[in-house]
Amino acid sequence: MVNKKKYFYNLYKNIKNKKAVVGVVGVGYVGIQLLLQFKKKNIKTIGFDRDKIKLDKLIKGISPFSYISDKKIRSLKNQSFYTEKYENISLCDVIIICLPTPIKKNTKPDLSAIENTLKKIKKFIKKGQLIILESTTYPGTTRDIIGNNLKKFKLGEDLFLSYSPERENPGSAVPFNKVNKITSGYSKNCSILSELLYKKIVNSVEVAGSLEEAEMTKLLENIYRSVNIGLVNELKMICLAMKIDINKIIKLASTKPFGFSAFYPGPGVGGHCIPIDPYYLYWRAKKFGQEAKFIKIAGEINIKTTQWTIKNIAKIISKNKTTKRKKVLILGLAYKKNIEDIRESAGIKILQSLSKMKFVVDFSDPHVDRNDSLFKKLVGRSKNIDINKNIKNYDCVVLVTDHDAFNYKMIIKFSKILIDTRNRIYRKDNFFRL
Repeated sequence: MVNKKKYFYNLYKNIKNKKAVVGVVGVGYVGIQLLLQFKKKNIKTIGFDRDKIKLDKLIKGISPFSYISDKKIRSLKNQSFYTEKYENISLCDVIIICLPTPIKKNTKPDLSAIENTLKKIKKFIKKGQLIILESTTYPGTTRDIIGNNLKKFKLGEDLFLSYSPERENPGSAVPFNKVNKITSGYSKNCSILSELLYKKIVNSVEVAGSLEEAEMTKLLENIYRSVNIGLVNELKMICLAMKIDINKIIKLASTKPFGFSAFYPGPGVGGHCIPIDPYYLYWRAKKFGQEAKFIKIAGEINIKTTQWTIKNIAKIISKNKTTKRKKVLILGLAYKKNIEDIRESAGIKILQSLSKMKFVVDFSDPHVDRNDSLFKKLVGRSKNIDINKNIKNYDCVVLVTDHDAFNYKMIIKFSKILIDTRNRIYRKDNFFRL
């Protein structure tokens, strides 16, 4: 008689004894942290990625991430190896998928990275493995997209499937193991295995009642931020019209010890989550006959905020009649401070729009990868300049991303016109806060 639980017991034992090999598919900002955390616990890992340039850096012990030191990357050498060859999936006991989930131009979900990778790896998937999806997506993805592609297995018996939403915050000072992990499973055994795995690297794990609950939790977290950022940005525009400082209002409201959480305005949202994830739920809700109007409006306000910022920057610059063709310097192109990520960045959109208005637009960002082909395409002819030498050459300086590496005393002293979109700096003359 065949023991139906032998695969479960074998994998449970290997995870518990730290003998399981963990494969991470997608060594981006999420995947690299998983590799680092498993390394700390002496658990062997394999990093899979299709980006040969990134893999080459990792193999050489060079960090592709501005907020992770080369020393930490070098520490992985004895515990990990990197590859673009998916046949090595067969060497793994656990496979964690951390691939991007963008949206299409019509704001519909784009799961092509997951679907295409799944096609390539599924012939190497074998009985006794645990597959975990960490990519942000709509409820039902893990079950419908991954589960339905693995029907040759008996899910929950000889192959195990889970979903665990990533909670990585690039550049954050909060240690990875201090952030509670949520996980779920296709079956009870799947949940038990994923919970056991994550307890090796974090202090606390919460088990959701279903795959869909865990998927929806991630969307709630990001939509909560999207809605509140949209609210405070709309209030910023209203307050500026009324000649009221929204930042002072937030500071006063924050003195209330209950019922208020502070969110701060900016030039618009960016990154891999806030501009994208709300549309995943908006699209999915329609399949169930629901119109997520509030979520959609928040997304529209966040887009409007960047457009409003561009319009006001152009208006301020145009008032200065000293030169015919104005030179503008954008400080910071990453979507948030102290990292290099430019995905959906407000800074990129501001640079591109002002360039189309016939301004001469350059930028300064100490974190972005100047050699990245996508980055070069986005910034066009704009130059990444050294502000310590050249800031006086610009008619207007706009602080878009408030990296700590900037010399703010010098920026305040030498900028002819200074615009701050982050409430980071202040001066009396020729200064504007948007």
